[in-house]
Amino acid sequence: MTLRERIGVDLGGRRRLEDGLAWAAAHGVHYVDACLEGAPDHPNAPATWTAERVASLRATCVRHRIHLGLHSASAVNVAETSPLLADSAEQYLQTYIDLAGRLGAEWIVVHGGYHFTGDYGARRAASLERLQRAAAHAERSGARLLLENLNREPEHAEVRYLAHNLEECREYFGRIQSPNLGWAFTVNHAHLVPEGIDGFLDAMDLGRCGEVRVADSHGRYEEHLRPGEGTIDFRRMFARIEGGGYRGHYMMAFGTLDDMATGRETLARAAGG
Repeated sequence: MTLRERIGVDLGGRRRLEDGLAWAAAHGVHYVDACLEGAPDHPNAPATWTAERVASLRATCVRHRIHLGLHSASAVNVAETSPLLADSAEQYLQTYIDLAGRLGAEWIVVHGGYHFTGDYGARRAASLERLQRAAAHAERSGARLLLENLNREPEHAEVRYLAHNLEECREYFGRIQSPNLGWAFTVNHAHLVPEGIDGFLDAMDLGRCGEVRVADSHGRYEEHLRPGEGTIDFRRMFARIEGGGYRGHYMMAFGTLDDMATGRETLARAAGG
């Protein structure tokens, strides 16, 4: 595939997955992320995936050469410590892993969860242990998890994401050595911390990277802008990532589907491909 063909679209959980795949097929998009949740009656909710619907979806992906990935919700706290909710967080990850096998999804983006002021140690430990168990389950199931580096919250925020900076990401990947846990590198999140995109690429192993997530940002707070609206140097980003040997896919996550269709051309020009 050309680099342009390796640039995919994050559908989120905004639409019926079959409709999103139809849009992807019509626009020649070969990589798609999707979230399988929302309200209880959401069209992509886990309970809606009958054998017939699964078979139809898998056939669509084969026919149009679409690679499907799942994207779990960062709002679900993988670092949960409450005995009333911890089991639910565990089941949440297991459900995504099991559904990935049924749907033929090639990867699942997961997160480290979040902590509050004063409980960092306990939440971090819970997060690491839960992701270790999820990675072991993924090994048994043949699923591939991709841990996303999340965004930095403002200095005085009470709630903060885990695995948001280089130090924390290196701890997660150092502690969890499973071959079924890789990295989803979100460049606009890396742009928010002092080490920046280059710092992540200098220190992290691109060999563990299974997805590069792309949106623009001014580097001040969490935002998902169209390429060219922020301050990320995408030409340099592509040169560094491709120059480091990465040949996986990129995943746009900004604006509308039409915005991403236009953004793909902007990014392809920046990459020279």
